[in-house]
Amino acid sequence: MNSSTNSLDDVSADSSAEFPDRASMMEVRLQAQEDEITLLKSSLADALRRIRLHDQLLPLLKQQLIAVNPGAARVLNQVCCSDGCSRRLSSSSAMDGYRHTGTRVRRNSEKLGNTERQRKRLDKKAASSTNLLARSPSLENRAKELIANAGSPGSRRGTYSQGQSIKMFIRGRPITMYIPSNIHNYDDLKMEPPSEKLHLDWVYGYRGRDCRANLYFLPTGEAVYFIACVVVLYHINNRTQRHYRKHTDCVRCLTVHPDKVRVASGQAAGVDKDGKPLQSCVHIWDSTTLVTLQQIGLGTFQRGVGSVAFSFADSGAFLCVIDDSNEHMLSVWDCNKGTKHAEVKSTNEAVFAVEFNPSDSTNIITCGKSHVYFWTLSAGQFTKKQGIFGKYKKPKFIQCFVFSLTGDVLTGDSEGNILTWGKSAADIKTLGKGAKETFQIMRQTRAHEGSVFTLCTLPGGALLSGGGKDRKIIRWSADLAPERECEIPENFGAVRTIADVDGEEILVGTTRNAILRGTFSDGFVAIVQGHVDEMWGLATHPSQSIFITCGHDRQVCLWNTEEHKLDWCITLEEYGLCAGFCPNGSVVSVGLSTGRWLVVDLLTREVVSESTDGNEQLSVMRYSPDGSFLAVGSHDNFIYIYSVTESGRRYARFGKCNGHSSFITHLDWSKDGKYIMSNSGDYEILYWDIAGGCKLLRNRFESKDREWASYTCVLGFHVMGVWLEGSDGTDINALCRSHSERMVAVADDFCKVHLFQYPCPKPKAPSHKYDGHGSHVTNVCFTHSDSHLLSMGGKDTCILQWRVMGGSPGDGRDRLASVSSTSTSSPEPAAT
Repeated sequence: MNSSTNSLDDVSADSSAEFPDRASMMEVRLQAQEDEITLLKSSLADALRRIRLHDQLLPLLKQQLIAVNPGAARVLNQVCCSDGCSRRLSSSSAMDGYRHTGTRVRRNSEKLGNTERQRKRLDKKAASSTNLLARSPSLENRAKELIANAGSPGSRRGTYSQGQSIKMFIRGRPITMYIPSNIHNYDDLKMEPPSEKLHLDWVYGYRGRDCRANLYFLPTGEAVYFIACVVVLYHINNRTQRHYRKHTDCVRCLTVHPDKVRVASGQAAGVDKDGKPLQSCVHIWDSTTLVTLQQIGLGTFQRGVGSVAFSFADSGAFLCVIDDSNEHMLSVWDCNKGTKHAEVKSTNEAVFAVEFNPSDSTNIITCGKSHVYFWTLSAGQFTKKQGIFGKYKKPKFIQCFVFSLTGDVLTGDSEGNILTWGKSAADIKTLGKGAKETFQIMRQTRAHEGSVFTLCTLPGGALLSGGGKDRKIIRWSADLAPERECEIPENFGAVRTIADVDGEEILVGTTRNAILRGTFSDGFVAIVQGHVDEMWGLATHPSQSIFITCGHDRQVCLWNTEEHKLDWCITLEEYGLCAGFCPNGSVVSVGLSTGRWLVVDLLTREVVSESTDGNEQLSVMRYSPDGSFLAVGSHDNFIYIYSVTESGRRYARFGKCNGHSSFITHLDWSKDGKYIMSNSGDYEILYWDIAGGCKLLRNRFESKDREWASYTCVLGFHVMGVWLEGSDGTDINALCRSHSERMVAVADDFCKVHLFQYPCPKPKAPSHKYDGHGSHVTNVCFTHSDSHLLSMGGKDTCILQWRVMGGSPGDGRDRLASVSSTSTSSPEPAAT
């Protein structure tokens, strides 16, 4: 246990630098690229093998079809021509994909400073590239579909003509979508942004797992902290939030000006959707008006900003910044002019904190891995002196430091000690004439078991320290005599940072992304909580203002959208990836990473049912509209159907949908509960007759007018317009239609939430676009009344709650009908 905890301390300390070792990252990424190339070669060989097999079977199939139906020869020729074209297209696309992958290997190996989001996209694209060539619709199935339509009037008018179907292409693969009957002239459809808009209402979460000194208390009664791209100002008594949202990537550091009004916040550089590095900067802004006063260093800081600090002796005239480059450049800026005053290379080791001496703005201190540096700034030039540990053991990390009222520097380290530093006269006998004064340890105070993550000075000279391994908060007198101590609950993690409220009450930020409020006498309660690892599962209650989330941290959390709080949280043995509420609202099903899925009672939090389907991760849990069936989509390419009884507490296997050639990504039930529409990892759109025995509907044309109880499939006629030109199939992670059927929200891979008109069946449909997440957006979902939209980030562990503003009566079906009615004079599609 001791070794594991010490390892956790070291990781927490090191992770403030955000990026892993560059050499190891290169090895990981190059290996991933080599694996991707191998898989693509294998997939290409398999595709070519299938093509040869089709060529061998083609004469036999032709003979059989002519023997059964002599009039089918024309149809068969149509199939052959179509298949030949698609075959050439598939082969060409495969080779293009292979060449593209080789280019991407070289490109990615040159960009090791990019964020974790790029690695996530690389993994997703490798998976989708592998499945892209896994299997195309068979020749036999396509022949059956054409022959089935050959005797109908629709086919004679041209079922496959431009008038009744359209095609979109993803990575060169054509996806055919059939136009509903109530649209008489597709070309006349007008795409507009929805009249509704989103306003950021609430931010769930706090970034404490890998950032430090990022929690402050303002005179306005607000706690200021950050998560993802948002700086949150949370009034701890009124329980209201305001948000500063000018950052374009994840906020990494924060500090408050001596006037207690201005705030400086620095962000990561990040990458754009093409993998190109973006520019980092520091914003100085007014916490009262949320107006940006200065943008510091745009394009100057490499990779991002790690630490910021205002000067004190001159009323905050200067700002010190340390970036995340290899040399951790230290720069000083004029706050009013926004100009650089001085700059110097700091160290190749990680830097955790920087501060000006409160009584002398020419003195700056930095600390981090195995060092404490004392800097002097004179005439635009820096001189550096390293703290001398002497007879004391040199710790692996100097985690934090503060200035005492007497001017001493107190540091907290990974050994659990508080070290008191002071100036010492030069030892001329040892160092010779001309030796200058040094900074040495004057006193060592044993404080915590494990790291001392934070120090906080109180009015009157008292000191607070927060521990990592022991999770203790200790109050010390001005002469470092322990006075009081308490321990925060284990489920909140270690103490990451402390902010003083009034000398008695304090705020505590923890390594498990929680903010606690309390005193030594009364204890502490959580006022902010969040997930601590990547999230994918999201579902909203069918009739109440609550929603469920789950993720890689193995937590299943129930949140209240009206009270903006966590109602309860349970921890599972494996991590959850998807969830769905039973229509009666009493239970929720959660799909796990191993093929297991659980049904949890909302009131008792007990698991009332448990099943396993396959041994691969589950991606979607969806109940039929009346709650009589549950569909479970798996990465083993199957959809498992269960009959549901006893108000969602009893489940029996009803059937299995077998036909997808890749993992299931999304699915929806029809409004009558008899059919399912599903998407897969290789961009298939399939339809299933569940009531008829989970049969695959070969004739997809017959499903064009079917109405769907929900619309979360990212591929379909009604949502074709949400895809950007050139999308590769992994750019949209999730989609959700509102209950009013007027709008559709989209979660993309570039940190954005989009709001489109529904339906939006034409390319390049306009949308409202919203920032806030600092990672790929993994899921979106409307609340039962469409009053709010929930969106969740992957690696940013952030949940954003958006209020839906505006809108007008009517639903999407009325919109389509009205557009269609304006073109009733258009001629019927010509027969082919």
